[in-house]
Amino acid sequence: MIRLIIVAIFLIFIFILSIPIFLIEWIIGKININARHRFARWFVDKVFRIILFIVGVKVEVTGKENIPDEPCLFVGNHNGIFDILVTYVAVGKVMGFISKKEMKKIPFLHLWMVYVNCLFIDRENIKEGLKTILQAAENIKNGVSMFVFPEGTRSKDGKMNPFKEGSMKMAQRSNGIIVPVAITGTAQIFERQFPRMKSGKVTVDFAKPFNMNELPKEEKKFVGSYAQNIIQEMLDLREQG
Repeated sequence: MIRLIIVAIFLIFIFILSIPIFLIEWIIGKININARHRFARWFVDKVFRIILFIVGVKVEVTGKENIPDEPCLFVGNHNGIFDILVTYVAVGKVMGFISKKEMKKIPFLHLWMVYVNCLFIDRENIKEGLKTILQAAENIKNGVSMFVFPEGTRSKDGKMNPFKEGSMKMAQRSNGIIVPVAITGTAQIFERQFPRMKSGKVTVDFAKPFNMNELPKEEKKFVGSYAQNIIQEMLDLREQG
């Protein structure tokens, strides 16, 4: 419980600090939008690292050499809120997340999410959801990688829910490059300890990227399942090891 209180106090401090920083971000954006992206990424990366340190989360990363130089779509399994923190730190490049629309209602946080290229999707409105996917594809074309959790919601028991094939369209409409990401241990940090936070080890494994446009016709129809199978294999290896 002490860790949760410390994190809450730290976040309140960050929210207060964000007020003048938002002004700085706005000025930088008027001069150089890419510089704004880099500064925002640097700031959020530092905040996430401090939170991980406070909670006592050790992140083990494998396969980082598989992250391509060009922008891509990262797809990962979703177990807990700490998935976002550990993957953002692990990727280490300009990247945005696809998040649920409800996040737009949180003061300050949603502005930071906008500054680090996050997009908000309405999963209940097909037309609006497609607009978000198309915008994500444009981001990738413009050099900003995107990260999506195709299950659509966090797993309750650690087992992956089926990946939503619509999430893959953002890769299909850009350069087609997808990097499967397997995440373990995040639910044990918070969700399974709620309202406490517990220190522990989290792993982030990056698989070799593949180009969905180069897949056989039948597999191209179900790219979500194809990526999910790769992630499941990595999770199985983690469990065996």
